[in-house]
Amino acid sequence: MSDSRFLAFLQRSRRSRSLVVGGLLTAFLMISALVSLLWTPGTIDIVIANRFKPPSLDHWLGTDQFGRDIVTMLMVGTQNSIVVAVVAVSIGLFAGVSLGLLAAARRGWTEELIMRMSDFSFAFPAILSAIMLTAIFGPGGVNSILAIGLYNIPVFARLTRGSANAIWAREFVMAARAAGKGRLRITFEHILPNILSIIIVQATILFAIAILAEAALSYLGLGTQPPDPSWGRMLNEAQKLMFLQPMQAVYPGLAIAIAVFGLNLLGDGLRDVLDPRLSRKR
Repeated sequence: MSDSRFLAFLQRSRRSRSLVVGGLLTAFLMISALVSLLWTPGTIDIVIANRFKPPSLDHWLGTDQFGRDIVTMLMVGTQNSIVVAVVAVSIGLFAGVSLGLLAAARRGWTEELIMRMSDFSFAFPAILSAIMLTAIFGPGGVNSILAIGLYNIPVFARLTRGSANAIWAREFVMAARAAGKGRLRITFEHILPNILSIIIVQATILFAIAILAEAALSYLGLGTQPPDPSWGRMLNEAQKLMFLQPMQAVYPGLAIAIAVFGLNLLGDGLRDVLDPRLSRKR
């Protein structure tokens, strides 16, 4: 990227309120996860003597029914949510983009086969896939990652194939083919760079969906297992205390909402910045 294009990118980034707010919220989550690797204000170990402690200097948001520090649980839970989301989206990204590029480059029966497989995959959402994997291998974070990652593959494949087909019809690609370039070389030199911004935005949005799916699976007992903290399992445990300690459910619910809201804003801002034509239409 040249200096002028980079400066123009920075100027558009500063003008995008969605990108700024979403970036700050996402950065807050990332920093919380990194800090929790080195320091936490309390413990996630069970200390019955400390159960239901009110907020104080020792326990900023109080403790839960097992005496665990709520802030510490939220911070460590951020680690698990981010790890599951990153790995799951990476599985979908690499496999889905590869299949989408192959479908657009080869066309014919190859494209038809990949697209029909993608349609079939949509019949098994992440939660249903996790239930099937749990029935075979038992509950756990790895099964959550596989279920969410497998669901992301057809999403990336269909998006990549549709975007790539539009680029294959452009004049500069026809010129490259006339110059003797092969389909593989054209794919990596011309197709992928021109659809990369669309893939980045979609990955950001699916990152938010993956965090939400991980929380849902943990809430059902299919995701991250004890003693590792999880926002979804914190919600499940707080369900029994809604009338006794309602804030026990508010804190993890708020963490999930902030994560999803921030990532959606970040994706919306990146879409505007990476495709200035959308900004001019607004």
